[in-house]
Amino acid sequence: MSDQIFAFGLGIGTQNKEGNWLEVFYSAPSIDVEKSTLDALLESTNYEGGNSTLVLDDSDLNRLHMSLLKAGNIEQAELASRLKASSQPIVLCILATDEAPTNPAEVYLKLQLISHRLIKPHGTVLDGMFGLLINTAWTSEGPIDVRELADRQLTARMQGRTIEVFSVDKFPKMANFVVPSGIRIGNAARIRLGAHLGEGTTVMHEGFCNFNAGTLGNSMVEGRISAGVVVGEGSDLGAGCSTMGTLSGGGNIIIGIGEKCLVGANAGIGIGLGDRCTVEAGLYVTAGQKILVRDSNGEPVATVKARELSGKSDLLFIRNSETGAVECRTNKTAIALNEELHAHN
Repeated sequence: MSDQIFAFGLGIGTQNKEGNWLEVFYSAPSIDVEKSTLDALLESTNYEGGNSTLVLDDSDLNRLHMSLLKAGNIEQAELASRLKASSQPIVLCILATDEAPTNPAEVYLKLQLISHRLIKPHGTVLDGMFGLLINTAWTSEGPIDVRELADRQLTARMQGRTIEVFSVDKFPKMANFVVPSGIRIGNAARIRLGAHLGEGTTVMHEGFCNFNAGTLGNSMVEGRISAGVVVGEGSDLGAGCSTMGTLSGGGNIIIGIGEKCLVGANAGIGIGLGDRCTVEAGLYVTAGQKILVRDSNGEPVATVKARELSGKSDLLFIRNSETGAVECRTNKTAIALNEELHAHN
């Protein structure tokens, strides 16, 4: 066995009537766990190596508390002790290696690693995760298997209560699991668990951020960050704009936005942007779109498909007000860009 494991978390889980996990809340997940903590997990629980999900009882938590104290991991030791008071099942999820998840507890650990900023988007394997998650009603009484919702609602009404349903989805909102430091969110329901919001990010009320996506620093988000899209430091998404993610028509293409970019109001991108790029308001740039490239003097350089400009820096995408054609204006690096484009002809 390796002397280090990829990640682990002590969590509080919710199960349906069949005993399947609906979700697991990890308040302090850890990555790149050192040998002393790994030894503590091995000696105090039934963990025998590999990727494993265990349910712990009070005696397990007592042993784990003492072993973690001996290992010098005070934070996790105190958490193990505190969780003894829980009326809900306590889950220990250990990921020895970063592989495709095999159960919901592993999925939730990985999503929370991203939202806790311990891992950046695309920093962990999430293949097959949708098939592992149960469609869940996220309610005022916690998560409920949607197949069990009607019965729970009836019981609540008979007791004089009303269960409010906030959403029906495989994903909860991030803020019910973690609120990272230094951010503002206008509407928490529009940020899914697994989003990565960098320090200094503001998401306005109509802004949206999907899982395995987000910002890396200061950003003003008034548009949509689709699944898989990463927005660099100092870039802003205008009101109503859209980024095409892997779940919204972009296939397997990873769309990213570099630093100090602006995607204007009601604009959109189906290609990646390098640094210091601007897409004018109302313009949607798709990968197959023909674009006339002009230099800083307005002289034509080439006509290319937009995908050939993907990831390049210092570009301004506009629509010609007279012809309606989509054009791209560049700064003084247009000559180098021209040579690169023609090299692929």
